[in-house]
Amino acid sequence: MGRRRARPQKEVMMQDNLLSLEEKIAYLTRIVDDLSEIVAKQADQIDLLSRRVGLLMERAAEGMADNGTIPLTDQRPPHW
Repeated sequence: MGRRRARPQKEVMMQDNLLSLEEKIAYLTRIVDDLSEIVAKQADQIDLLSRRVGLLMERAAEGMADNGTIPLTDQRPPHW
């Protein structure tokens, strides 16, 4: 009867190393995809917040131009 030839130990080690590398690549690919999604969401939030800050600055400038005084929020309290 024909005996099945055992794989050399070096070939087994290479197969194990290859499998380990494939697992690491799959893990890192998933992490990169997750981080990319997070960065995209943060960019959207930054854009929204930048627009809001711009609108608030315009309102503040209009308020100062309308009455020519320092806005109440920037005035010192009376006890100073």
